[in-house]
Amino acid sequence: MAAGRRAAAAIIMTAIAITERRAELDGAASATLVLLCLLWGLQQVAIKAAMTGFSPVLQGGLRSLGALALLWVWAALRGMRLFERDGTLGLGLLAGLLFAGEFLLVYAGLSYTTVSRSILFLYTAPFLVSVGAHLLLPGERMRGVQAAGLACAFVGVAVAFADGLRLPTNREMIGDLMVLAAAVLWAATTLVIKGSKLVRASSTKVLFYQLAVSGAVMPLASLLMGEAGVTAPGPLALACLAFQIVVVAFASYLAWFWLVARYPAARLSAFTFLTPLFGVLSGALLLGERVSASLAAAMLLVCAGIWLVNRRAPAAGA
Repeated sequence: MAAGRRAAAAIIMTAIAITERRAELDGAASATLVLLCLLWGLQQVAIKAAMTGFSPVLQGGLRSLGALALLWVWAALRGMRLFERDGTLGLGLLAGLLFAGEFLLVYAGLSYTTVSRSILFLYTAPFLVSVGAHLLLPGERMRGVQAAGLACAFVGVAVAFADGLRLPTNREMIGDLMVLAAAVLWAATTLVIKGSKLVRASSTKVLFYQLAVSGAVMPLASLLMGEAGVTAPGPLALACLAFQIVVVAFASYLAWFWLVARYPAARLSAFTFLTPLFGVLSGALLLGERVSASLAAAMLLVCAGIWLVNRRAPAAGA
């Protein structure tokens, strides 16, 4: 638990140290993104391990409520006013509903389709973010080389999970559509933040909206879905839930939304393709899951894609 608190503090302090809005990612932002993707990959293992004591959707709700309490303390210590009127309430509630809907669809979709299929459909989100930013956000037009980089990174993820792919059953198609809808909501959340007054609000307040709404919606959804709820949580399940609360939902999301407000959406989204690969590696190291021989090729493709997306544009006079 102490290690989790140190990791959380490191993530927050690194993000706060980056103080300017920039058109390109610098070294600190890139390193923070890699760390975030690593933590989000570990989260997949933590969710699976915590299922021994908590149902999936309820687990997501408890994660949001726990992180909400930490965020409240964080804001109080820093003298931030979370309830100050700034014209962002409606947009904040919208972002919160999109955030809650995304996780509801992911968890529900996993009961219908496979993990491999769900990951491929979920990671259409970076494409949706980039296309949406290109069409809707001034100054974030996507170049051809960036589109090629996103495609390269997506192919890398597809290669990593190719062993689990085949023609879907009718049941799997339902799950695939649910996860695809979750990807749309993920992209919509990013675009709402980037293209509205929320981009000028503090990352603490933006995250507060999302945790508050998802913390209210997901436990209720768990009840309506007839989940078992809290069963018999042991030390491992409790530790994994604590990791999700302190490190993921509080520290990493706070850093992520801070980055979203200050850097181009397409450049940030490209890094998220690392998350499923880190998830595979975490499953192999911590749960003894099988890793395909194609993982090295997949990692190279994803890294090449990230490099292309973040490659500097040629100078106007070149």
